[in-house]
Amino acid sequence: MVKKIIKNQKGQLMVECLVALSILTVGFLAMVTLLTHSLASNYDVLNRLIAANLAEEGIEVVKNIIDTNVAARATDPTITWNAGITNGTSSVVYDSNSLGSDDNSYLKLDTNGFYNYSSGNNTIFKRKIEIFNLNINEVKVKSTVTWTAKNRSNSISVEDHFFNWRN
Repeated sequence: MVKKIIKNQKGQLMVECLVALSILTVGFLAMVTLLTHSLASNYDVLNRLIAANLAEEGIEVVKNIIDTNVAARATDPTITWNAGITNGTSSVVYDSNSLGSDDNSYLKLDTNGFYNYSSGNNTIFKRKIEIFNLNINEVKVKSTVTWTAKNRSNSISVEDHFFNWRN
């Protein structure tokens, strides 16, 4: 009788090992899937953060041009607060003193970490600045950054209004 019980248990260790390996494999695959989705999500969040900062930078450059005009009025009263800020679509870089023409180019990232249109490696980002002179005392500025990632087009827009409140 003891021989019969031992004979019936001969394959049990193999079955237990197969079940344990199956459970470990399913757990490992779940962790790998979670890690893959997490890395893809991090990449998407990074692109959104860069795009948001580039869009905000576009607004800040236009604000700087307006502030420069206002400061120049102290020595030359013929300069208007919105000189050079004309209706239409433009492009700017971080150190622009005026609006450039929009040629729908990709931004480049130079070795110093600055985005521009002339030197460095191409990025996936495009930026356009839209200017709307609503009236003599108000300018609406819309900065839009677009990019394509994973065969999906994305965009972020930032809008601001500037007023001639120093009049």
